[in-house]
Amino acid sequence: MSHPALVAGRTAVVMGAASGIGRAAALRFAALGMNVCLADLAGEPLESAIKAVAEHAAARDHVFGVATDVADLDAVEHLRDAVYGRFGEVAVLMNNAGVGGGAGAYQDIDRWRKLLSINLWGVINAVQTFTQGMVAQGTPCAIINTGSKQGITNPPGDVAYNVTKAGVKTLTEGLAHQLRNVPGCQVSAHLLVPGFTFTGMTRGARTEKPPGAWTPEQVVAFMEAAMARGEFYILCPDNDVPRAMDEKRMAWAMGDLIENRPALSRWHPDHEAAFARFMAGES
Repeated sequence: MSHPALVAGRTAVVMGAASGIGRAAALRFAALGMNVCLADLAGEPLESAIKAVAEHAAARDHVFGVATDVADLDAVEHLRDAVYGRFGEVAVLMNNAGVGGGAGAYQDIDRWRKLLSINLWGVINAVQTFTQGMVAQGTPCAIINTGSKQGITNPPGDVAYNVTKAGVKTLTEGLAHQLRNVPGCQVSAHLLVPGFTFTGMTRGARTEKPPGAWTPEQVVAFMEAAMARGEFYILCPDNDVPRAMDEKRMAWAMGDLIENRPALSRWHPDHEAAFARFMAGES
């Protein structure tokens, strides 16, 4: 059994669909017999993805693409109008567009603006633009927002990226609460939290997938199964980090607040040994 929105004949809109997890999701939705709209920046990667997805669809006219800058509200509204004009409904909205390589807490304001505009405002723009119409359809629907473990445990190094993904987490939690309090609403919200996944954003100079990484297809398969179970938090493992390890890291992060430890104590030299004992299951 699958999520009731993931059925043949329904329509999926995938942001960030030109590569990585977004492209894998678009391919999977097409294989399920869904109509698919791929949204990403204009260019060859988007055109290539459209062609690949069309080859997996029930018919070529079940797939089309719309060049979209998710940071531009007018562009997202144009995307919505194009999808409803073509297919008349939206069953799945997957907000997956994102960039990395941000900045520290007090460096590079231009990088901050770029990451916030795409990673956070891109999701806000889509949620604001699509949700009311999906609710009004009165049919089973799903909104999937791609977050990150970095938005939960906040590892040092890229504060800007962490902030954007923490915002996506908070937004999606609030969206889920709001939707379930709308009488008769059949739209569910889901926070996709990938593990280490080999994509264009994470590959760097590597040409082959590291052994510890998952493929985008593995992430999408895990997501589909979790949605079928009705899960909101879709916390993906990878080949190096099992769920139990993720849970302990997240518990430690929350413990900083509860126990009033220094911020990000997991990386603080005074707490290094305590963290190691905690992860080992020692008292």
